[in-house]
Amino acid sequence: MRRRRAGNGAERAPRRPTALLWLGLVLALGAGLRDGFDDWVDATVLPDTLAEISVEMRDRDGALLRAFPVADGLWRLQPGAVDPAFVDMLLAYEDRRFDRHSGVDLRAMARAVGQALWYGRAVSGGSTLTMQVARLLEDGTTGQVAGKLRQMRVAWALERRLGKARVLELYLTHAPYGGNLEGVRAAAQAWFGKPPARLDPAEAAMLVALPQSPVAHRPDRHPVRARAARDKVLRLAEAAGLLQAEDAARALARPVPGRMLPFPLQAAHLGDALRAAAPDRLRFDLTLDRDLQIRLETLARQVAQEAGDKLSVAILAADHRTGEILGRVGSPGYADMDGRQGYVDMVTALRSPGSTLKPLIYALAFDRGLGHPETVIRDAPATFRGYAPQNFDGTFRGDLRMREALQMSLNVPVVKLTEALGPAHVMAALQRAGADPVLPGGAPGLALALGGVGLRLQDLVQLYAGLARGGAAPALHVEGGAGAPGLALVSEVAAWQVGHILSGLAPPPGAPAHRLAYKTGTSYGYRDAWAVGFDGRHVVGVWVGRADGTPVPGLSGAASAAPVLFAAFGRLGRAPVPLPPPPPSTLILGNADLPEPLRRFGPDRLRAEGPAPRLAFPPDGAIFGEGPLVLKLDGGIAPFTLLANGAPVVTGLRGRVVDLAGPGPGFSTLTVIDATGRSDRVTIRVK
Repeated sequence: MRRRRAGNGAERAPRRPTALLWLGLVLALGAGLRDGFDDWVDATVLPDTLAEISVEMRDRDGALLRAFPVADGLWRLQPGAVDPAFVDMLLAYEDRRFDRHSGVDLRAMARAVGQALWYGRAVSGGSTLTMQVARLLEDGTTGQVAGKLRQMRVAWALERRLGKARVLELYLTHAPYGGNLEGVRAAAQAWFGKPPARLDPAEAAMLVALPQSPVAHRPDRHPVRARAARDKVLRLAEAAGLLQAEDAARALARPVPGRMLPFPLQAAHLGDALRAAAPDRLRFDLTLDRDLQIRLETLARQVAQEAGDKLSVAILAADHRTGEILGRVGSPGYADMDGRQGYVDMVTALRSPGSTLKPLIYALAFDRGLGHPETVIRDAPATFRGYAPQNFDGTFRGDLRMREALQMSLNVPVVKLTEALGPAHVMAALQRAGADPVLPGGAPGLALALGGVGLRLQDLVQLYAGLARGGAAPALHVEGGAGAPGLALVSEVAAWQVGHILSGLAPPPGAPAHRLAYKTGTSYGYRDAWAVGFDGRHVVGVWVGRADGTPVPGLSGAASAAPVLFAAFGRLGRAPVPLPPPPPSTLILGNADLPEPLRRFGPDRLRAEGPAPRLAFPPDGAIFGEGPLVLKLDGGIAPFTLLANGAPVVTGLRGRVVDLAGPGPGFSTLTVIDATGRSDRVTIRVK
């Protein structure tokens, strides 16, 4: 065999690139492209992912009480818990390979481009859920090439930096659902009145379809198109095995929502106050019970509408064992409804408490040994350094037990007790109870006992919570667990004695027969009507009046506020809890068995000498014609007070015979009270 010779006479072997060389070149090129791609993605400037979120107020179980729209007027809530079935349906419809791609699904994009070229129109979309998030965050376009490339770059960067879970959360927060709704939670609330964790298949499918075209698919404006879009999602979910055939059929038969529901606006005044106090917080978890709050707000609206023009109502309900506020109604309506000035929060408005402080004064007196429920005290005209209190009805009852004086809400006896205690002592007790009393000016005086101090409804409920809970109660609160224990207000015995007395009051006419310990009050000039009461667990306070403080003729605690109090207890949703039994050390005796110093109130205890006073003339049961009457007295110690039907007609009498003007036709009761408080009475008839 002959060998070929090179031109220069030498033999040469052929030179070819080896497979390894080609592989190395390809790998190097790929690594360079990969590094360049990674550098390009890593250099992406991401849009802001921390958009403004609506501030939320939630109840004790996490239910939404109120949300505040963000600055641009949108409702954008944190998604919170979302039904996994909704997420499965969403991914099946929007991005089946969400868990497998890195932000851009090149396979789906190639398919979409191929279909568009073949059919001459867009048949399917190639955007992933992550690309949609990129568009939502940047508010970018979808059709232009530059916009699509930007979305792809941002999508890769989002997944690389944030991860799948955060990308999904961003979609659930920012997806548009029609109108001013963004995010699945705002949508579930507005379209279905529920959180996204409780969506049924029909509702979930509607919320999957809406973001595809939030204007054209709005069910309240385009129900036919909305239903078609929803049904498409349902059929796909059935085909993907996410729904059983019978469940899909039921969902397909459901109508779409016909209107957008308003967002909850419960405890609006409280929400305003909390947000003003902590403007940077996004969520407030409160002790309120949403269902109870709705019932109490409905009650307040009904009462205000029936009561007349401009009247407002406030209600506060709490658990006095824990101090948790369960319901809080500042007015019948948040707006200026019918001139009621509903924007004024009457739970915190400073008003005169009327007679509602009397139980505290009696409890303090019992604690100090000044009296006992069976101690006799005199209700007769009296002057205290120029101050001459009158009873609400203008009449006096003479001698009676302290129990009766409190139940009848008599003024003179409680002023006597306040004088004996010292007004400053009463004021200090109010502050110990957790109240924040405000005096009109100067040092506290005897008028404090009859409402001469500024208090808020929350102050009164806090005070009665202390009486209900054995003399000390946790501070009322709307956040957190049990409140700080209250300071000792009165002894457990004194608190029980007052509660037992107040539980003996009959319910208002037509009210449920709950056995509550309660007290009413009416401020001077018929400006404020109050009722505060408690059972073995709950304490409720009610205020009725006008927010501007103008008088309301005929307004009273007994007629206007007490029925609301009993109705509020009826709306607690549970049977009243019985009041506790008396503490072991309670002295339960009649007046005759009490120790001598407790039989009669000390300042009334003058030395009784000789026989008790007696109306010698006229005799009991006498009948007279119209004209003046002559009264003759026997026994007793001057000076005397004469009453006609409970109203004083003569005071400071030292003689034994007196002429009186005739009391008028009908039956009348004439009473004489001597200086020691002993009394006598007769009933006559004038024809």
